[in-house]
Amino acid sequence: MLIDSHCHLDMLDLTPYNGSLKCMIEEAKQNDVVYMLSAGVTLKDFPQLLAIAKQYDCVSCSVGLHPTEKASARATLEEIVNLAKHDKVVAIGETGLDYSYKEFPVLQQQEDFHVHLQAARASNKPLIIHSRQAPEDTLGIMAEEGADSIGGVMHCFTETKEVARAALDLGFYISISGIVTFKKAQQVQEVAAYVPIDRLLIETDAPYLAPVPHRGQPNVPAYVRFVAEFIANLRQVPYNTVAEHTTKNFCQLFGISLS
Repeated sequence: MLIDSHCHLDMLDLTPYNGSLKCMIEEAKQNDVVYMLSAGVTLKDFPQLLAIAKQYDCVSCSVGLHPTEKASARATLEEIVNLAKHDKVVAIGETGLDYSYKEFPVLQQQEDFHVHLQAARASNKPLIIHSRQAPEDTLGIMAEEGADSIGGVMHCFTETKEVARAALDLGFYISISGIVTFKKAQQVQEVAAYVPIDRLLIETDAPYLAPVPHRGQPNVPAYVRFVAEFIANLRQVPYNTVAEHTTKNFCQLFGISLS
């Protein structure tokens, strides 16, 4: 069994599936993907995200505001906590810092990140953290807000092994996306080989970042299988070892029962 620990089901192009999300999910199941977490990036689209999660037993969602959302989309602590009360919402995020886009003010991102960390504590739900070109500030705010008492995952991890070690020390899981299959992604591959197997998750981040052999195409949850296969080869362990551990890790972190 496989789990896609981070995708965006409300953003997928369903044209190849005759407009049917159900068909896309069936394709995922045919590729051993038994569960998906559809991550929230804006409160405006949260109702659609929740509706999808409520429709399918194999889908959960999160509530949060991506760090590159415009200022007019900002969320209050009370809004996030209130939306997180639904039992289909298993996490807060995605949230974090992204300094790769200069048009999104750093101070605003940091303020929003603090709010999400506080919401995670208030709702007692783990975090989904996005960090790009901001490792020091991301880890600093996590430590300041007591993220080690909450837990969560550093999703689509692209930072160094040293940053991974610091996140692991805070009790976080590390999630590896299809980037690991890219030829020049040596840093991500190093991290994928380094992270303890009991702290590793895998994801697609669909519709983005399709793994080889589908690189450049729209990504879908079924393709998380290529991530698992690549990591198994990289770590020189059986595919089932990666599948079993990443599935167990996901269920433990997000409180999911597959029985």
